[in-house]
Amino acid sequence: MEHGKSAGKRRGGKEKKTEKPERKHDEAVRLNRFISNSGICSRREADELIRKGHISVNGKVVTDLSTRVTRDDLVKYKNKSLSAEKKRYVLLNKPKGYVTTLRDPHADHTVLELVRNACKERIYPVGRLDKDTTGVLLFTNDGELARKLTHPGCNRKKIYHVFLDKPVTRKDIESVAEGTDIEGEIIIPDAVAYPDEEDKSQIGIELHSGRNRVVRRIFEKYGYRIRKLDRVYFAGLTKLNLPRGRWRFLTEKEINMLKRNSF
Repeated sequence: MEHGKSAGKRRGGKEKKTEKPERKHDEAVRLNRFISNSGICSRREADELIRKGHISVNGKVVTDLSTRVTRDDLVKYKNKSLSAEKKRYVLLNKPKGYVTTLRDPHADHTVLELVRNACKERIYPVGRLDKDTTGVLLFTNDGELARKLTHPGCNRKKIYHVFLDKPVTRKDIESVAEGTDIEGEIIIPDAVAYPDEEDKSQIGIELHSGRNRVVRRIFEKYGYRIRKLDRVYFAGLTKLNLPRGRWRFLTEKEINMLKRNSF
């Protein structure tokens, strides 16, 4: 954690530094903060877990909200050990030409290069976007949230802006809306429409399917080739005011939304 510096003058005219020391790893912190940093909930929700006796420290149930713990203490929730590492949530507006992988000897660039300096914790992409697909991509070290968002049963909405090699006919739009057979599974989007009536080679499509390359495969079924594919929305997150290739931390409101599955 970075601490700011402040200075004040003594009577003799010399400045006195009041820089705060770096937090030590074994320094005790409030239990609700420890729980929140583990990524399972907010501090306020952590207080409720403590009050209700759902948290144990070193094998003993704790209900005192003033309890402080260190990294050496064993904190558990529902018999699951909680990590003291601060959870990070980073949103990237992915540019074209970057592979969504941790390492690839054949890739010129990976998305991790773009968020390398975001934080000291090791963060990973949640799901993936194709090398040539742009848009919203979430990174985190919160394994529980990542598993939830990538689980096939997670009802996460995604919206794509699709640019095709030719105008899409009204008939094909209706066919896409009714459902497309992709390897035996009928993929029915929540919505599909022309975002610009003057340019029918552009399509907006909203869907929940987590199948690999599903948008490309849908339009290829009808004889179209995608020139550009941009994910503009993922699980309640958008790239609004976030330039291509740049990242930002999620707000507390966005983090709580993801944890509560309220998107």
